[in-house]
Amino acid sequence: MKIHEIILNILRREVAPSVGCTEPVAIALNGAYAASILQGLGEQINSIELNLSKGIYKNGMDVGIPGTEKTGLDVATTLGIALADPSNGLELLGSIGENERKLSDYMLEYIPPMITPLKESKPIFIETIIKTDNHIICAITEDKHDNITSLQLDGIDLPVEKKDLLTKNSTADLTEFYNLSIDEIVKAIEDIPAVDLEFLLDGLKVNLGVANMGTVNPYGLAVGYNSHLNMEEGLVSRDLVNLAFTLTAAASDVRMSGERIPVMSSSGSGNNGLTAILPIAAFHELQPVDDEKLSRALAISHIITGYVKVYIGRLSNICTCSIAASIGSGSAIAWILGGRSIIGDTINNIIANQAGVICDGAKPGCALKLGTAASTAIQSALLAYRGTRLIEPNGLADTIPENSIRNLAALSSKGMTNVDNTIIDIMEKRHINPSTIC
Repeated sequence: MKIHEIILNILRREVAPSVGCTEPVAIALNGAYAASILQGLGEQINSIELNLSKGIYKNGMDVGIPGTEKTGLDVATTLGIALADPSNGLELLGSIGENERKLSDYMLEYIPPMITPLKESKPIFIETIIKTDNHIICAITEDKHDNITSLQLDGIDLPVEKKDLLTKNSTADLTEFYNLSIDEIVKAIEDIPAVDLEFLLDGLKVNLGVANMGTVNPYGLAVGYNSHLNMEEGLVSRDLVNLAFTLTAAASDVRMSGERIPVMSSSGSGNNGLTAILPIAAFHELQPVDDEKLSRALAISHIITGYVKVYIGRLSNICTCSIAASIGSGSAIAWILGGRSIIGDTINNIIANQAGVICDGAKPGCALKLGTAASTAIQSALLAYRGTRLIEPNGLADTIPENSIRNLAALSSKGMTNVDNTIIDIMEKRHINPSTIC
């Protein structure tokens, strides 16, 4: 196994720009693939069906859709179908114009999609079925938000272009990689030529730009904006913890409100990208480091974020920003402060603090969770730097960080199996008269 090649391929594949919340964007992208086939048929749509995994369904319900002032799974799929061009990948909603909005509105009124959350499916699963008088088109996304695994016309498979850099590595190599210890992985990142990691600095600039937008304008719930005001007025200090909270929450405010602004994602999630990057940006602003150390820190954050998500799930009933991305950025800051020796302690501090924070869908309130995740990352690293560490197992947290991560996976897969069903049930009943709910 060439570990350096695997790390660089993971980074190039998993650190990517995205416009809008990843779940509705993935729905729109899937619909665009299906509609691209429809364009060559010259027929009108009779019906649209959208079948979704529970995590995709939950995460797409409440979040703003770029290019519109709307929310909703139906809006996402009709916009993708109206666009009918998947070439921009997860940035496709940046291309939405007035014609697409009008066509989407027409479909919503006259052929609204039938949307079904599936009881059993892969964590990431999207299926769009478009029917005309004479044809049936089916597009399926699985495992990753932009991974179209099947495109069919009347039951006949059509070719799908694959761009996944991870296919360069065998499944056995990736399995072996994710069985390495955190320390082994970080040591490998330390040995990669710095020039090969410099591209990660672009993601920091992108996400910091979005964060700065949210600190000067009250997007969404204005969490970052108001936190910034509190610092400006001296109600709280402008320290590492508060700056990390403010920047990360502000960027989430912008993104969750549906602004058509790209952010750099991490492991399939824009919010993960914000939480993996912006605490490091806050640290760099107050405690500057050179570009080599900064790029290595970003690599550590992205890789460890992905490492945790391999265990707890790419889409999880646990908030991956509160756990995976917080662990990623916290580990990176710990590495800057004290090297590899305090990363494990930082991970255990975060898990002892944040384990069990649930994901109740993508929405404006995510800014609150992201801010807390970012400040926890900073606090946990600073405490580990001063010697705060688990000397014996502490609930879910073990003294060995890899065991702590596996314990989180057990909590998610075994202990919280009905969480998504319950959350979806609550969300679907919110607009029903409470007196009618048993």
